[in-house]
Amino acid sequence: MSSSRSSLDGWVRLRLSVVMLIAGLAITGRAIPPADPTMSLPNALMPEPACIRFSSEQLPLTGTLSVRVTGHDDSRLQAAISRLLHRWEERTGLKFAGSPVAAALGPILVIDCQGPGSAVPAVEEDEAYTLEVTARGATLRAATVVGAMRGMETLAQLLTKDLDRYVLPCVEIRDQPRFPWRGLMIDVVRHWQPAEVIKRNLDGMALVKLNVLHLHLTDDQGFRIESRTHPELQKEGSDGNYFAQAQMTEIIAYAQLRGIRVVPEFDLPGHATSWAVSHPELASGPGPYAIERHWGVFDPVLDPTNEALYQLLDDFLGEMAGLFPDACIHIGGDENNGKQWNSNPRLQAFIREHGLNDNAGLQAYFNRRVAAILLRHGKTLMGWDEILHPGLPKDAIIQSWRGPGAIAAAAQQGYRGILSSGYYLDLMHPADEYYLNDPLPATTTLTAGEQQKIAGGEATMWSEWVTPEAIDSRIWPRAAAIAERLWSPREVRDVGDMYRRLALISVRLDETGLLQERNREPMLRRLAGDRATPAELLSLRTLVDIVEPVKDYRRGALQPEAIQSTPLVSLVDCARPDSAAARAFTEMVDQFLFQTGDLDRALAAKIIRQLDAWNSAGRSVAGGQARKTPTLRDAVGVAQALADISVVGRDAVEVLLSGHAPDRDWVNTRSGTLARADELGSAAVEFPILSPLKLLLAAAAEQDRRSTLAPKAWRQYLHTVTFPAEPPTP
Repeated sequence: MSSSRSSLDGWVRLRLSVVMLIAGLAITGRAIPPADPTMSLPNALMPEPACIRFSSEQLPLTGTLSVRVTGHDDSRLQAAISRLLHRWEERTGLKFAGSPVAAALGPILVIDCQGPGSAVPAVEEDEAYTLEVTARGATLRAATVVGAMRGMETLAQLLTKDLDRYVLPCVEIRDQPRFPWRGLMIDVVRHWQPAEVIKRNLDGMALVKLNVLHLHLTDDQGFRIESRTHPELQKEGSDGNYFAQAQMTEIIAYAQLRGIRVVPEFDLPGHATSWAVSHPELASGPGPYAIERHWGVFDPVLDPTNEALYQLLDDFLGEMAGLFPDACIHIGGDENNGKQWNSNPRLQAFIREHGLNDNAGLQAYFNRRVAAILLRHGKTLMGWDEILHPGLPKDAIIQSWRGPGAIAAAAQQGYRGILSSGYYLDLMHPADEYYLNDPLPATTTLTAGEQQKIAGGEATMWSEWVTPEAIDSRIWPRAAAIAERLWSPREVRDVGDMYRRLALISVRLDETGLLQERNREPMLRRLAGDRATPAELLSLRTLVDIVEPVKDYRRGALQPEAIQSTPLVSLVDCARPDSAAARAFTEMVDQFLFQTGDLDRALAAKIIRQLDAWNSAGRSVAGGQARKTPTLRDAVGVAQALADISVVGRDAVEVLLSGHAPDRDWVNTRSGTLARADELGSAAVEFPILSPLKLLLAAAAEQDRRSTLAPKAWRQYLHTVTFPAEPPTP
């Protein structure tokens, strides 16, 4: 393992190399702007490169394309080339020559790689690359194999169909990541996620240039890694669902071939039920213990005063240090509620005798002991922000989940940190919220030196509400928006353009083997029942497209009876976290309400047609389909609500077009309909179209004010009337 000092030095060298690269461009007089209006095809890249310039020319792609490697070559590079060509072959139906023939018959892709880079992917890896595509061929240059791989993922996205042929747009790219740590955390504990899930998500990560897979391997609900020194851990704590060490070695190798690190997490001292099942003597309470089947924060916590605990951890963490080559091991450290410590007189006496003051001091003592064990085994300690206590070794890495203040506090105290607060994919927020969440926003008050401590961020996929069937649809494509935030310059913040490219990257992610698109139809057909007609399937699909899972932790409150074995096959499990149909409708309503001049009757007719289609679908599902299919019974109320709110929207548009404001009873009746649609109970879904519908209704009620206000003032007034608790939109 490289020491923290050498890792930090490498990180600084990487930042300096970026500065030198940009300086080199300035010397050649080829400073490349972020975009160019002369490009013949729209930019579909995600993450957006640091510097990019398209030209109007194209490089036609034919089966005569061949690849030439200059400089360093090795098996990792060749594997990446094979993946690129295979993906292109599947997309185009062409068969590429691969190696150049004696007399070049077609364009050549030259890959100029200066060296292998790190033997094991590391935080200081140089991932920069340059790419030039001309009408004659393409040249990719990188200092390392990983840099070349990042460039090949850009190439994979560039390929597009233009008229009757496949082409690469001619382009110049100079690219490097903004942050060196760009991760995805997958919880394989609450719901078991086997190796095939991890591998296909690694392919998706590689496409969008994420470079750290963080595996959450132990928690109250399971112990998911094989220990050979203490096999009782997985034998009694996993229900038989865990990664054998041979499987994990294969996953690590799969990740390394894609330039991705694998950081394991073993949650300690809280979230420890699965440890205590086989070792109740190491817990702080008397037990007995059984694997937890519910979700939440539970009492079991390990006993930091028991020397036998450190003997077991020395065995286990030493074994894991040999299995996982990454420099870091994550110890969790979060959500210790302290109940067992408070009720144990022996532990409280230990706190007093050792001057630890309180439970926080006892956890700090535990962290220092574990850090020393990891140091002996050549590893750096990493944990959630609760581990930040006085005396924590300065090489520790803090992962912030409780808010941006935690990562700032860590940096101010000299600790490296990564941000996960605001990147919780399981909370079902739309992509734009994650996209605009920045580890280092323009408003940061950190000094330049403190900013250097912010290594990047991680999207997190906690698995209380996902199975292997649905997990891809919860991660992707929204994780690609986070990947762009962590790779691209801070100034790349156009939400509309992000969503345009996100729809395209979802197709490319599907090509890598992810199932966020492919699993949708089988789930819908199962939900509809064996005898569903095509028309009924269409109605159900329309309903599913316009609802979203409830946000944050509301599903647990609405479905408190759910446990680890509860089938996740209902309407909410088919719904997507970020409804494209709702987004399109919101844009239509915004244009209709806030355009200058008279109301656009053609646009009004388009809005009404959409509302009528939703009304028809809602009535179809509620009127019979949901009542005869057991898995759809929770959808009856949802479907009827869709039919009802669609009528409210239609009424509001018609009143607006009439030019006559309605009376208060008319408004109150329809406001009540929209309010009831906000409370759909155990179905655990919500209507993202409620906001534009409320705006339509308010505009109908307040339309006499429209002629007295300027467009901006009308927007602000209507927003204040409709959403009095929220700040007005800009």
